[in-house]
Amino acid sequence: MTDKPRIVSSSHLVSERAAELSELEFALILSGNAFNRWMVRCMRAAGMPDVSVLDILVLHNVNSREREKSLSEVCFVLNVEDSHLVNYSLKKLRKLGLVDGIKRGKEVHYSTTKEGREMCQKYRDVREACLIETFQRLGVNHEEVGDVAKTLRAISGVYDQASRAASAM
Repeated sequence: MTDKPRIVSSSHLVSERAAELSELEFALILSGNAFNRWMVRCMRAAGMPDVSVLDILVLHNVNSREREKSLSEVCFVLNVEDSHLVNYSLKKLRKLGLVDGIKRGKEVHYSTTKEGREMCQKYRDVREACLIETFQRLGVNHEEVGDVAKTLRAISGVYDQASRAASAM
């Protein structure tokens, strides 16, 4: 390990073999919390103050590509293991009139209502005004951001595999 100071949240976890991983994990913690806070505040500004991060993610996923989705599809795309949490969000979104469900065979397929689509559009409008505008002014290289996204998706697979290994111990 070098003498380079590491920006980490838990120095006792820094490995001599992969110190950068601890730096990445701290960056993920900071980014994740900032992103969660952003989503809730953006949705509040759009007119929906009493929803959780998972509710917001589920709403946008159900609205995406304008096609119905089952509980298992939403869980799979969002990489959420606890389906009961997503199910609770779907029930909450139904009560709010943002999502509707139609039973097909054994599964319920969900889609956004007119109100749900309008809420997603309001969220997008706030996102454009507050986030995209700032992002544009910073002069961030869009291709690099895309590369970071690809790397993070690949790293999520590494963490999924490691969690399977830890579960088998």
